Amino acid sequence: MKSVRNLYKIGIGPSSSHTMGPAFAAEKMLLGFPDTDRFEVILYGSLAKTGKGHGTDRAIADILAPIDTEIIFDTETETLPHPNTLKISAFKDGELIGQKTFMSIGGGEIRVEGDETYAPAEVYAEKNFTEIMDFCAARNIRLSDYVFMHEDEDFENYLSEVWQTMCDAIRQGLTHTGELPGGLGVKRKAQKLYSQRHIDESPQTRENRVVCSYAFAVSEQNADCGLIVTAPTCGACGVLPAVLKYMQEKNGFSDKDIFRALAVAGLVGNIVATNASISGAECGCQAEIGTACSMAAAALAELFEMGLHQIEYAAEIALEHHLGLTCDPVCGLVQIPCIERNAVAAMRAINALSLANFLSDSRKISFDLVIKTMYQTGKDMSGLYRETSEGGLAKLYVHKQNVNQ
Repeated sequence: MKSVRNLYKIGIGPSSSHTMGPAFAAEKMLLGFPDTDRFEVILYGSLAKTGKGHGTDRAIADILAPIDTEIIFDTETETLPHPNTLKISAFKDGELIGQKTFMSIGGGEIRVEGDETYAPAEVYAEKNFTEIMDFCAARNIRLSDYVFMHEDEDFENYLSEVWQTMCDAIRQGLTHTGELPGGLGVKRKAQKLYSQRHIDESPQTRENRVVCSYAFAVSEQNADCGLIVTAPTCGACGVLPAVLKYMQEKNGFSDKDIFRALAVAGLVGNIVATNASISGAECGCQAEIGTACSMAAAALAELFEMGLHQIEYAAEIALEHHLGLTCDPVCGLVQIPCIERNAVAAMRAINALSLANFLSDSRKISFDLVIKTMYQTGKDMSGLYRETSEGGLAKLYVHKQNVNQ
């Protein structure tokens, strides 16, 4: 498996696969062909169908400016190496001097068709949760110890930067109001949720409002092209920071405690990315929000120093009960239903923690089995429900709007 650093990327939203990934691809071409005087970029699959809403063309053009760049949205080609595929061609004096086909595989990660040199180095020999759990049990270490054993010396400092960025996104999101860009008329709700946290004295109600306000805050920052951390993607970036920030405030956990939780969350996300996918275009929203919820549940279990089997169970519950979740963003924007889903998943992660606390000895399903199931479910899912905005809420909501007009 790759380094956890590859999962946590600090960058600008709104989409890791549709803006971050293509932007990284453009940077690679710019560095590889510095004498280019014209670029041609062809977007395929999900990138073509929801690229306008996600700002894919804008992200690429910004990187390649001021070089003349033509961006083509090809919504017809179906035989692709990945649902998020783009081809970038470089020209000099009218002659083709270079061409690469990139795949934006989720979480801002890119691959180049036929070129393994773009793949990050392997850091972990173990490939799944079972192998990792056996490794840890044999040495009597925690999952967080396992991560720090394999990452570089500066890893804790990187996690500190990740955590600070997450907290800043919460703070920024809570201080902003108004309408999000994109034309849907979606208003920011994080500040309103947070301001109402004391209306009902019920502790459960307060928890709900605070956690949800934090998830809304980060997700709204992402939708407004703010600085966030992929966890594991931009569209699912609000789940993990929401639960960790709330638990730190409630229970007084230190930042070092949070770093260990982030390490475990990153490991869980890595396992999913290695054995399945974290791309909504490939496996639906179960791969994004489902994985984010699983990461958050595992992080909480580590934070409360639960055992290996309890941590696995928390992660398994969180992902299992997102199976089949479609990715159907209205107008290709990371707003409806994405923002609310972050809040719902944050609360579900806390529920998964509670169940894992006392039911792990009776479980029947392993985390590895759920990952395999999620991947198969995603592959069986109709393309209408895998980030194409051609089915589900995306189709019916737009149809309703047109009727009203």
